[in-house]
Amino acid sequence: MNQAAGDRQILAKQLNISPHQLSYVTHSGEGEGLLFYGNVILPFVDRFPQDTELYRIMTTKLSEVATAKEA
Repeated sequence: MNQAAGDRQILAKQLNISPHQLSYVTHSGEGEGLLFYGNVILPFVDRFPQDTELYRIMTTKLSEVATAKEA
């Protein structure tokens, strides 16, 4: 999720995020961000295929949920 500049600085300080890692929450797209697991911070990019039944069940995009209910 994209964060405002002030919020990014607060996150970086509170969560000990490096400038490189911070770039993953700066102008990030859907399915991009940081995962925290113990002391490890992992940047990720996930391009989940949208033409699957699993995507249709899991999506939280309201426009897609409304479209699916109409069908």
